[in-house]
This record gives sequence, structure tokens and C-alpha cells, in this order.
Amino acid sequence: MDKDIPFWLSLLFVFGGFGVLAYSSDMFISASAKVAKRLGISPFIIGMVVIGFGTSAPELCVSVMSGLSDHSAISLGNAYGSCIFNIAAILGISALIKPIIAKRMTVLVAGPALFIISALTYYLISDSNCSKLDSIILLGVFTFLLPLYCWFDQKTSNVKCEESQNEISQDNCRIWLEVIKLFVGLVLLVGSSHILVWGAVDIAKAIGVSDLMIGLTIVAIGTSLPELASAIVAARRGEHEFVLGNIIGSNFFNTLAVVGLACVISPAESISRNIMTRDLPIMAALSLSITLFAFNYRSPKSDGRIGRFIGALWIIMFIIYSVLVVIFERV
Repeated sequence: MDKDIPFWLSLLFVFGGFGVLAYSSDMFISASAKVAKRLGISPFIIGMVVIGFGTSAPELCVSVMSGLSDHSAISLGNAYGSCIFNIAAILGISALIKPIIAKRMTVLVAGPALFIISALTYYLISDSNCSKLDSIILLGVFTFLLPLYCWFDQKTSNVKCEESQNEISQDNCRIWLEVIKLFVGLVLLVGSSHILVWGAVDIAKAIGVSDLMIGLTIVAIGTSLPELASAIVAARRGEHEFVLGNIIGSNFFNTLAVVGLACVISPAESISRNIMTRDLPIMAALSLSITLFAFNYRSPKSDGRIGRFIGALWIIMFIIYSVLVVIFERV
């Protein structure tokens, strides 16, 4: 990192990186969906896998670039911070806009599964490092769970993305144009992620906070903007399963694939104890809270409901968590 970079330019890198991330993510998602549709892939796979990957691509790019730059704390902070933000902030805001109807089997499987994944991650990095073997285990679990999760969710839910489907049906461009957009979007994702990491690390050094804090807060929120935008649109239209499916799928991807790939490239050594004592426990608790809050206790065989009170409670939890990060991550 260049010590001669002025503070204002670092800020420009961060905010400019955020803007390009949001724009390129939208381009990448749209083009991927159109190419997949023209190749005959089912709408379910488009919604849950293609678009799900697209909304998590910023986290992946930022974490990989952080690993290549020997800033593994940003990689882990970005991934875990995004998971916390996805549940506490994005689901919270979505529930405030309109109460979320949660299918019974999705709630009973997704929340506990995310909790178990958090416990597995805690066990693997309990020695304060994430080795290549640990990363391979995480990637292996992701490879196993992804098709299983897709099959299960297809059987138990009806996730739709009306806006994306309308865009697909109205598009008359040739497939090669969409392929070009797909690759341009990917290149912009990678480039803007690199610029964002530069700016974030410089700011961390300039204002006296750790890389982990920047990863857990600014970078994590910035790379979660695609999930936030899509969740707000879905919540306003009452597409409840898309809201939950997008967040649950994103957290699977972040916890297993993003961390696994980043640490394969650059194993994380001397992981901050705050991740073990604060971030992973909070992520696990929030994952389990999806089941606890959405389960229909009055009629266990019926679908559950996440109301505005729970949404407000999640947002308050995120505010408290953010304050704790600011307090404990100062160098």
C-alpha cells in the first residue's frame, strides 16, 4: 500500500469503488440471468444460483483481492460482516417494509443449517488461523451443500424474482451482447473491488482502526448493497421467499465459498480473537434467530411470519453490534 496516497484519494477509492460495485453487480446479474435463460436453465436456478452468485460476487472479489494483498483480516471481516448485515439489517429492513411470510420447512432447515456452518467455522479456526486444509474443508462443504440446498429449496419454496423475469422476457438482444456484458461486469467487479480494498486499508491506517473493523463495517455493508437493493424491491412486492432465499443463499456462499477461496489463496494467520468471541457467535445467533423468530408456535404445521417488531429488533441488534465493533477494533 502506498503511504503517499492522500486521504481524499483513499475516500474517492472507497466511494467510487462502492458505486462501480453496485453498477457492475447489476450488469453482471442481469446478463447472467439472460444468458442462462437463453441456454434453457430453469427460472429456479436463475434466481437462486445465477442471481444469488451475482449478489455475492462483490464479497468474493473483495475477499480474494484482500487475500492477494495480504490483508486477510479484511477478507474474514468482509465475509462475516456481510452475513451479519444480511440478517440483522437487510432482513430487518425488509420486515419493516412488509412482514415476511416464511415457509415452515425453509425456516426449520435454513436457520439451523446456517448455525451449524457457523459452528463448523468456529471449530476450524479455533486455533486462530485458517489454513489451506481448513479452506478446502469449507469449499468441500459448500460443493456438497449447494446442489442439496437447491434441490430442497425447489421442493419446498416458490422463489420468484418478477423484476428479473420481466427484464428477461422483454430483452431482445442477441446472446453475444449479453455475454460481453457478463464479462464486462465481471471485470468491473474485480477492478472496483481492488480499488475499494486500497482505499479501505489506507483509511484504516489513517484514522487508527484495524483492517478487521473496516472489513466488518464499511466494506461488508458496501458489498452487501446488491442484496439490500434486491431485498427491498422484493419486500415491497410481497415476494417473501425471494427475500429469505436471497439472504440465506448469500450467507451460505459468504461463509463457505468466500472465506474458503480467500484463505486458499492466502491462509489467514493470527486471526483476531474478536472474530471468535464476538463476530462468529453473533453470526451464529442471528442465523438461529431466523428459525426462532419465524417459526409459527401457535400452528407448527403452518408457515411462519416475521413481523415489524422482529425487524426493528434485528436493526437495533445491528446498531449495537456496529457500536461494539467501533469500540473494540480501535488500534
